[in-house]
Amino acid sequence: MNFLRGVMGGQSAGPQHTEAETIQKLCDRVASSTLLDDRRNAVRALKSLSKKYRLEVGIQAMEHLIHVLQTDRSDSEIIGYALDTLYNIISNDEEEELDDIEEENSTRQSEDLGSQFTEIFIKQPENVTLLLSLLEEFDFHVRWPGVRLLTSLLKQLGPQVQQIILVSPMGVSRLMDLLADSREVIRNDGVLLLQALTRSNAAIQKIVAFENAFERLLDIITEEGNSDGGIVVEDCLLLLQNLLKNNNSNQNFFKEGSYIQRMKPWFEVGDENSGWSAQKVTNLHLMLQLVRVLVSPTNPPGATSSCQKAMFQCGLLQQLCTILMATGIPADILTETINTASEVIRGSQVNQDYFASVNAPSNPPRPAIVVLLMSMVNERQPFVLRCAVLYCFQCFLYKNQKGQGEIVSTLLPSTIDATGNSVSAGQLLCGGLFSTDSLSNWCAAVALAHALQENATQKEQLLRVQLATSIGNPPVSLLQQCTNILSQGSKIQTRVGLLMLLCTWLSNCPIAVTHFLHNSANVPFLTGQIAENLGEEEQLVQGLCALLLGISIYFNDNSLENYMKEKLKQLIEKRIGKENFIEKLGFISKHELYSRASQKPQPNFPSPEYMIFDHEFTKLVKELEGVITKAIYKSSEEDKKEEEVKKTLEQHDNIVTHYKNMIREQDLQLEDLKQQLSTLKCQNEQLQTAVTQQASQIQQHKDQYNLLKVQLGKDSRHHGSHPDGTQVNGIQPEESSGLREEIEELKRNQELLRSQLAEKESLIENLTSGGSDQSSAAASGQDSEQVAELQQELATLKSQLNSQSVEITRLQTEKHELLQKTEAFAKSVPVQGDSGHVSAAKATDVEGRLSALLQETKELKNEIKALSEERTAIKEQLDSSNSTIAILQNEKDKLELEITDSKKEQDDLLVLLADQDQKILSLKSKLKTLGHPIEEDEESGDQDDEDDDNDDCDKDQDQI
Repeated sequence: MNFLRGVMGGQSAGPQHTEAETIQKLCDRVASSTLLDDRRNAVRALKSLSKKYRLEVGIQAMEHLIHVLQTDRSDSEIIGYALDTLYNIISNDEEEELDDIEEENSTRQSEDLGSQFTEIFIKQPENVTLLLSLLEEFDFHVRWPGVRLLTSLLKQLGPQVQQIILVSPMGVSRLMDLLADSREVIRNDGVLLLQALTRSNAAIQKIVAFENAFERLLDIITEEGNSDGGIVVEDCLLLLQNLLKNNNSNQNFFKEGSYIQRMKPWFEVGDENSGWSAQKVTNLHLMLQLVRVLVSPTNPPGATSSCQKAMFQCGLLQQLCTILMATGIPADILTETINTASEVIRGSQVNQDYFASVNAPSNPPRPAIVVLLMSMVNERQPFVLRCAVLYCFQCFLYKNQKGQGEIVSTLLPSTIDATGNSVSAGQLLCGGLFSTDSLSNWCAAVALAHALQENATQKEQLLRVQLATSIGNPPVSLLQQCTNILSQGSKIQTRVGLLMLLCTWLSNCPIAVTHFLHNSANVPFLTGQIAENLGEEEQLVQGLCALLLGISIYFNDNSLENYMKEKLKQLIEKRIGKENFIEKLGFISKHELYSRASQKPQPNFPSPEYMIFDHEFTKLVKELEGVITKAIYKSSEEDKKEEEVKKTLEQHDNIVTHYKNMIREQDLQLEDLKQQLSTLKCQNEQLQTAVTQQASQIQQHKDQYNLLKVQLGKDSRHHGSHPDGTQVNGIQPEESSGLREEIEELKRNQELLRSQLAEKESLIENLTSGGSDQSSAAASGQDSEQVAELQQELATLKSQLNSQSVEITRLQTEKHELLQKTEAFAKSVPVQGDSGHVSAAKATDVEGRLSALLQETKELKNEIKALSEERTAIKEQLDSSNSTIAILQNEKDKLELEITDSKKEQDDLLVLLADQDQKILSLKSKLKTLGHPIEEDEESGDQDDEDDDNDDCDKDQDQI
């Protein structure tokens, strides 16, 4: 510890000699005193000196204090004093309060002192483990100082202490119990401890998260009043940020645990003009940042998308839009809300569509996008707010071709409101693009460029936009007006914004390149700008002009004869030089603000003059810089080869598209087949149910068959030679034979009636023919009486014929019914002849099924028997284990009794030794008074104790 003494010597005002001696005596007293009260008083005195004489107490007392923590755990008071003393030694809180007063050197010394003492403490990892075990004590005087000391250790040497806690068994779990402490002081300091513990350590962050930290912290925030809560809410939010920021595992766990839904009440602030305290503003600011952590563009796209979806479904996005359109919101909260809503909708089509439908509470209602754009192009608005609105507009258009089309459509002639009653987004962007404020020019140009990003259709549509410059002059295109403003030599920020817009517009759009080159003044202007030797401020403009000219070459379709690729290359070589052109092109990526803009999508600038590059534009430069360089150096033959390669690639793309369509169709067919499969599965389940029911019915029929078989055997024994004399289904054999005879008789009657019917029909025919002959004979004068008799006989025969027909029909019906009964009887009863063979075949089939069922039953019985034997063996093992446990428990009880006895004997010995030491001291003092020389081992620290010791010595001397 010599280096600490050196630090001590460097202090301007070290402890006085008397204080150093006092600290030394107190340390000796802590180390050697046998009475707990003496040691406690000594530690209390060290605590009182540790704040003022931090260095001396730390050097001399740290080892003794750690020893106290190890040996005196039974006394919470001395443990609390020791922990407080160590905290005063290690912590820099006192010096932090004096930072404004003390000199810089003194501040650095105090900070070094804390880290040095921390290094000494954690040199033995057992000390940190000991501190973690002390935190399990519920006593306030032990737990609270322990929390403060561990927090201070983490602040001083966080990574080293984190590693010790991480490898300590149940180390993090012990600390998580602090959040459940009913005492708010310990709970709140526990939150601060976990903040320091989880800082920049993903492994500990995961453990804390899976120890139910999210649930506990959200409960605390709710109990404290959400955004209206105090500093405890702020601490909980900071801890949540530590757990979630850059930790994909915890973010996914947070989403899967449905904790995003619990964030919605945080933002129910209403439309209030008062009640915005500084703490509430801080809390809400942190809550918005926590939402942004979950949907940050730097997160994996899948995780961000799922969080965005959950925020829309639970209504959190709607709540943010309500704050966005409310009045009386503080400016910094409004700005952060805009940034938060931007990242919640970025790249999510559903969220972007909802945001497009939000209207501001005005009369008449205006879309929220229009209201925000009005703030962006208004130079009186705060710079930070204008940047936030630009970011919101960029996020709204990110991967949103529908939104891009809606913005561009507001600029087209067919959709512009002729009455002028309402202002559209396109009109605001054009107004900002050509205003006198350079910042508005830049913001409007970048916003319009995002409306064209990766959307060739809208780039072509924007070519239709015509602007009326002044009364009497013909309108000019938006493209031409942008180039006109460039040639007028406006501010650098304006020119940079317009050049970024033109580069984005012309890239991947040969039609736009043709329109740009059609104006004969554009190419000479660009070559003139690039060829000049200008100052450093103009170098960025030169680089952007080189990029625009390079885009005009690379995406040129050679439709204009005067500005074909080869001619433009020759012009560059003649007027500028290829090397000089490439050098000017490199000015863009070498600019100091280029790398800053390429890091994050959000336009975050400290002041307006730093607002130069857009994030998406830096990606475009990175993509085109190399291909333009190659295009400049390529020959015409290489261009032809490249064209052929492009055609081949297009054919390849067409083939790929064809196969994609085939795959899409196959996917649809697969879905149909899946639906059919699910339908068939349902039908299969229904059929399985029907089979089960039929199986039960078959079993019932088997039982009936067995019963009938038994009854049939009994009747055959009784009747002997009449095996068919049994009663089946209530029908006797006599009835069966009677029915058969009746059927035979009916058949005979039927044949007889048919023969009679045939005779009557022949008779009727004869009579009919005879009647006609008699009629002709009556005309010739024969007897009329004979004719009347014959006619009467004919009528009688007809009536008999009708009655016989009715009787025949009735007999046929009875015959049919009897045949049905006979067939049913033949199927159900085994009779003689052919029906007996059919019944025998059915009986054989049923017997086969019955034997299979009996075999399955036998196998099931064997399995049940094996399981019963296994269960018996397990039960025997369990019984033996229980007996072993009982034996071990008895041995444990015996050992505990022996330990208790040993402790009692040890305490008795300690008491005897203390008494013996007191007697020795008194005898030594007595001998000293008598004049015998005696070496003094240590001085007494209390005068009252010396008086008591002298009295005891007198008594002992008298006894001697």
